Amino acid sequence: MRIVVLLGGTSAERDVSLASGLRVIDGLRAGGHEVRAVDPAVGAIDEAALRAAFATGVARTPPSPAQLASLERTALGPALAALPALREADVVFNALHGGAGEDGTVQAILGSARIPYTGSGPLGAALAMDKDLAKILFRAAAVPTPDWLMAPVDPAAAAATLGLPLIVKPSKQGSTVGLTLVRREEDIAAAVARAAEHDDEVLLERFVPGRELTVGVLGDETLPVGEIHTVGELYDYEAKYTAGMAHETFPADLSLEATTTIQTLARRAFAALKLRGYARIDFRMAPDGTFWCLEANTNPGMTELSLIPQAAAAAGIPFPVLCERIARLALTESQA
Repeated sequence: MRIVVLLGGTSAERDVSLASGLRVIDGLRAGGHEVRAVDPAVGAIDEAALRAAFATGVARTPPSPAQLASLERTALGPALAALPALREADVVFNALHGGAGEDGTVQAILGSARIPYTGSGPLGAALAMDKDLAKILFRAAAVPTPDWLMAPVDPAAAAATLGLPLIVKPSKQGSTVGLTLVRREEDIAAAVARAAEHDDEVLLERFVPGRELTVGVLGDETLPVGEIHTVGELYDYEAKYTAGMAHETFPADLSLEATTTIQTLARRAFAALKLRGYARIDFRMAPDGTFWCLEANTNPGMTELSLIPQAAAAAGIPFPVLCERIARLALTESQA
């Protein structure tokens, strides 16, 4: 197949997307496919220079708002679909994370040009990216999700309603960018202000102690459940993309009954948000054994440290095969 990989973009997850995209390029080429790379922020990329820049992995912190604002000024926007590389491709592998690449914008641009692309459509992507709407739909589908409030909210009321500690995060961000675990009521306002640097909406959520679990969905297949063990208390940006800051177990040490339960909840969450192709659904397992769904990721990471590739490997799916299956799912769904 002739495949274009979209990577980079203008969100705070730009560096993660570049690392994911490079690995997807390698995986697809290993499968014998003709692959070209396009960054919606700048167009065609210097692949050799990019590989040199990421030789040591993803930086410990995301790009600054000033850096991202500069990229926004050069972004292709709707002109992306007019690029000859995309017009000539059999399918576009969307390895963008966050922002326009994951909130339905790029999906709408490609869909309007009738260019097949991987992952969810505009509606599913938008619903999953908006954590407030996603949680409403989880509740409607009988998928337990922690209680939450949307800012602005009085700190005392938030602490009384959600308890302490609590989570403060941008409603439409990924990779835990802008997320804070708040232990004291007097720190809530500062955490909200920090999250507001990354989004126009801020969500406050009850913190669920316990185990960090994740479930990958690949077409009709539910992948093995994974458990994330972190050096620190949170599976934050640094822990996700810095070697040694976390390790994962696939499959997670769960009973058959618990495994079946969480996989069923993951499929239910996937359907509730009208997702397609593949996704990763994240959970916390409370000490009493209850599973709480946190969010769904429609363009999950594909780096060496990312969870979906590890889940696929545990299911006996090598990385090049995983990349090809995701691409072929896009072609199948575009013809449905």
